[in-house]
Amino acid sequence: MSIIYRQSQLFSKDWINHINMPNHLKFSTIFLLFISSFAFAQQRQMKDTIDTDVVNVVKPYTPSISDAFKIKETPVINDSITGVKKNVKYNIFSIPVASTFTPAKGKAANVTKDAPQRIYDNYASVGFGSYTTLLGELYLNHDLDNSNSVGAYLSHHSSQGGIEGVVLEDSFSETNLNLNYSAQARNFNWNLDGGFEYDTYNWYGVPDQTVFSEDFDVMHSFYSGYFGGEIDFMESFLKKANVKFRRFGDDSKSGENRLTAGTEFNIPINDEVIITKLGLDYINGNFDRSYFLNEEFKYGNVNFSIAPQYQLRQDDLTINLGINFVYLKDTEANDNDIFIYPNITASYRLLEDAVIAFGGIEGGLIQNSYYDFANENPFVSPTLYITPTDQKYNATLGIKGKLSNSMSYSFSGNYRAENAKGLYKSNPIQDFTGQENYTYGNSFGIAYDNVKTFSAAGELNLDVNRNFKLGIKGEFLGYSTDVEEEAWNLPDVKASLFLDYQISEKFFAGLGLYYIGERKDQISYEGSLVNEPLTTTVTLDSYFDANAHVGYKILDYLSIYGKVNNIGDQDYNRWVNYPVQGIQFMAGATYQFDF
Repeated sequence: MSIIYRQSQLFSKDWINHINMPNHLKFSTIFLLFISSFAFAQQRQMKDTIDTDVVNVVKPYTPSISDAFKIKETPVINDSITGVKKNVKYNIFSIPVASTFTPAKGKAANVTKDAPQRIYDNYASVGFGSYTTLLGELYLNHDLDNSNSVGAYLSHHSSQGGIEGVVLEDSFSETNLNLNYSAQARNFNWNLDGGFEYDTYNWYGVPDQTVFSEDFDVMHSFYSGYFGGEIDFMESFLKKANVKFRRFGDDSKSGENRLTAGTEFNIPINDEVIITKLGLDYINGNFDRSYFLNEEFKYGNVNFSIAPQYQLRQDDLTINLGINFVYLKDTEANDNDIFIYPNITASYRLLEDAVIAFGGIEGGLIQNSYYDFANENPFVSPTLYITPTDQKYNATLGIKGKLSNSMSYSFSGNYRAENAKGLYKSNPIQDFTGQENYTYGNSFGIAYDNVKTFSAAGELNLDVNRNFKLGIKGEFLGYSTDVEEEAWNLPDVKASLFLDYQISEKFFAGLGLYYIGERKDQISYEGSLVNEPLTTTVTLDSYFDANAHVGYKILDYLSIYGKVNNIGDQDYNRWVNYPVQGIQFMAGATYQFDF
């Protein structure tokens, strides 16, 4: 009992409180000491009652997860500093001032919206000017329903002439009528168009005007009728197809028929697509006589072309690899030939849209026609020799891009090699016993030669907004020929400037400037009164032409305008011995309407 008493003293409360340890450790220590004392007392009792041997069984301890326990007490922090919360006071030292400011209520700003501009489907325009000039246009368009529409366009431009220093009649007229019909289906669109053209001119460009009287008839006329159609497919390997037929003739019993047809389709090969174009170009015609002989002669040929092309794109590089095969059949000479041309173009974005390099080498067989020659130079004689031009290659290299959202540019160099290129050349002057009114040096023939052309061109376009647009173009050209002394009537410089300006809601204006460099032609004399041909090369001076117009919109559908052409009143020759009209004034009106 004494032992138990001492142990009781050992576990006294005062002794435990003097031990500096956490409460949970104090509790664990007391429990262990209590178990030890109880075991020791039991051992003493056993020795007093049973005198036997003691067998100790030893077993290795294998802990389990249930033996672990968590500390569930929350520690108490006795810190006098952290338990004290200080009060912080904020003061504003304001100074009273005299003010008359009274805040106004917020108000949303009003946005001014322009009234939507009405767009009319039809218009009629007419103008009158000096040299008894008449200009008229009529455009009609009508929707039959949501997918079908019809349209018509009629234009007329004529002048009674009166060029200073010209004795012969120098009037002209150009009339054009076009009718069209278009339709939209679910998977394709198609259209038909046809028309008629009638033009009259005068061969007034004789070298010596004093030899002829005003009654000498130098008038000639052209007529043309055409019909064709085109179809575009939406979802098909066949992309488009077109066909067109034209009949062209004049008042000298000349006639020409031309039929063109083409199609474009895709040929899939594995995962790639080959874009292929097929073409047909047939032409035949006749002239009542040649320039020197009173004998009819004919011309005609047909060519078939196939041009496959593959497009390769990789990042900023785009390359079109193709080739053009052409089979030519001369129906009059019963001869044929095959031509192969390159068809390769490429572009590379050096700096996004700011700098794009481009280039290529192409070629083709160009079908010449009486219609094309007469449209470019209406003073050709009805005695031409017609044959196609073999453009062996046309190589181009340049850069283009956009300097800003409103400014774009393009600079390029070009080199072309063309065999049998048609050049306008003044016909020889026959003696004044000539049989026709175009044999006095006042008409042009076609001289064919192998011509190589080098050119450097530049273009700048400024499109600030829909109210101001400006375009500048310039090109320098050089030529080399095989047979002819010069590249007749081809200029060494071409330049132009166009400007459109919407001055206000009612006023608008525009300006056009043209510059054509020097050209060369040849004047020759032949006939019974001339012992031998006399040939002289002449140089046509460069010329500058300026045109301007201004208009005023009276109503949404009615406006008036004024035009001035050849502002500098320059007396230049577009073709040798063919002076143009001086300064010209015109005034007119345009009326827009809907059905």
